[in-house]
Amino acid sequence: MSNTPAAAKRGIPSKTDFKEWYPFIVEAAELVDKRYPIKGMDVWRPYGWKTMRLIDDLTHSEMERTDHDEVNFPLLIPEDLLDKENRLVSLLKTAREKGVDPSELRMDEEEGGFAKEVYWIRHAGETKLDKPMFLRPTSETAMYTMFPLWIRSHADLPLKTYQIVNTFRYETKQTRSFIRVREIHFFEAHTAHIDEDDATKQIEEDLEIVQNLMSELKLPVLVTKRPVWDTFPGAWYTIAIDVIMPDGRTLQVASCHHYRDQWAKAFDVKYESESGEQEFVHQTTYGMSERLLGAIVATHGDDQGLIMPPSVAPIQVIVIPIIAKNSSDDMVSEAEKIVSKLKDAGIRARMDARDIRPGQKYYDWEIKGVPLRIEIGPRDLANDSFMSARRTGGKESHPLSSLVDTVHSELQTIGETMSKNSIEHFKSCISELPTFSVNGDALIFDEPINTDQVYEMAFEGNDAEAEMIEKSTGLAFLGNSTNTYSKAKPCVITGKSTHNRVYLARTY
Repeated sequence: MSNTPAAAKRGIPSKTDFKEWYPFIVEAAELVDKRYPIKGMDVWRPYGWKTMRLIDDLTHSEMERTDHDEVNFPLLIPEDLLDKENRLVSLLKTAREKGVDPSELRMDEEEGGFAKEVYWIRHAGETKLDKPMFLRPTSETAMYTMFPLWIRSHADLPLKTYQIVNTFRYETKQTRSFIRVREIHFFEAHTAHIDEDDATKQIEEDLEIVQNLMSELKLPVLVTKRPVWDTFPGAWYTIAIDVIMPDGRTLQVASCHHYRDQWAKAFDVKYESESGEQEFVHQTTYGMSERLLGAIVATHGDDQGLIMPPSVAPIQVIVIPIIAKNSSDDMVSEAEKIVSKLKDAGIRARMDARDIRPGQKYYDWEIKGVPLRIEIGPRDLANDSFMSARRTGGKESHPLSSLVDTVHSELQTIGETMSKNSIEHFKSCISELPTFSVNGDALIFDEPINTDQVYEMAFEGNDAEAEMIEKSTGLAFLGNSTNTYSKAKPCVITGKSTHNRVYLARTY
């Protein structure tokens, strides 16, 4: 971030007009600059990049805690590996559609499906490449080419790796900063295990990591096992993590995939068991992106700008000296002391001593969502005190002697308020699916369906019945929630008693 933030924009759109508010805030807060001459490839500005790196730091900590090892694979992948992945994914998709085991199909009968989504490299200088390459859209093919070289025996398992890199996908839909882009800041964990049960335990660990991260970011989420038609074709099953945006649509911010041994068979990833047999590994992946930052902006921001969770705020405390006549040096000196004490205590603090009116400074830092503002003026100094103003609301005087303890307490209070507010919004967006009658292949609802709402229902039906619900509501079937009903309810279609809670929503 620059030392002189841009002047606050008085014409901030209302958050109720989310379509206008979101892009305005992203740029006014100096997170990214969208003027780079390639659509969907924004330039990270210092303030936004620092925020993203702090999110990455939380992720690194969770990876270290769970014994994952960081790797870094090349950006370029040769064309033949994409062909291999396309054949595998297409095979698995076809097998799923036909309801047969993938081994019953021949891979060479299947067509690839991902080639149109990647950026191709066909020349090096003026030399045409014998083997075209592409920019990674994700890293299964690159990593799993190496896994057979790293895994020889059961002693090498589990293999738990991750990387945070840029990936590239030719997104043809309307791009939107952090939400839908063509160059993606991507976290991906790839693991290999001795059997299905151990891989399943990894998925459980991934979901624990998700909850820890979302708690730090103050983001309540929907965790659902995607329906078979919305599962990544290369996966046995997919669990997705969604945030509910202000417009009622859901944004998938993370996903976990259980691959069983399907990719291992395609890439010949085997290990020698304790009994000396050659066995295929079972694999999982877990992915996230800068959509997390988009969710932070959307969930916590208000009509004054961003509100940053203290854990990832580049500046947790902005210190503003209130300068009166003949007191300039004293106030700046005292503000510098406050900043120094806070930094020594591990708090990210900065002073704003620009020669402009205090109100202008307040506007500037409110837009950027700095959690806590400290003001120190002649009257405060005379009383050995300071003023603190929380971005979430509330302004109080405190003794200077309790500076560090007070700031820690204030930041905790801010985080708690953000959690409370986001949970309230989250709950307000979810309601029971209205009752209906069945008329042929359509549902006739007793009240209009609100497409800006997330609906939940008890469901124990089949895929055809789920499709009928999707078509009748205009909403996507997110799948079975991991948060099941504590008491069984009748399925909305069959009447059969079930604990399954299913969500419907418009999605990004």
